[in-house]
Amino acid sequence: MKNLLVTIALGAAIGATPALAQDHGGQMRDQTRQEAQQRADMLFQMLDVNKDGSVTKAEADEVLAQFEAARGGDNGRGGGRMQRMIDDAFATTPTIGLAQFEAQALARFDAQDLNHDGTVSVAERQQARALRQAQKPAQ
Repeated sequence: MKNLLVTIALGAAIGATPALAQDHGGQMRDQTRQEAQQRADMLFQMLDVNKDGSVTKAEADEVLAQFEAARGGDNGRGGGRMQRMIDDAFATTPTIGLAQFEAQALARFDAQDLNHDGTVSVAERQQARALRQAQKPAQ
């Protein structure tokens, strides 16, 4: 039952608070730095399965697997985004604390906040995405 609740909560968090901030109608909207920090904190709490104040890659992978299983094995955009975030978070460390997790989320936010006003606008988000796409190696 606990796993089911974690899966439902993670699904809601991914669906309601994706990196591409969207309102409930699926429309992109502006996002403040404070909102990004709150979302990172909420996601960290969901990933910290054993509530010891740190998240291991195994914990994160377990929660992601539960999320994907709850969606019938189709991770869709939310699961793919979550997998990339997990891969980035654990690229150089086997565990991560809240402060590190939050710092990584805020670094992603700051990279998108092109005019450095504390809000990532829809236009900034689209421009940052276009820059990332242009930097990808040709396949």
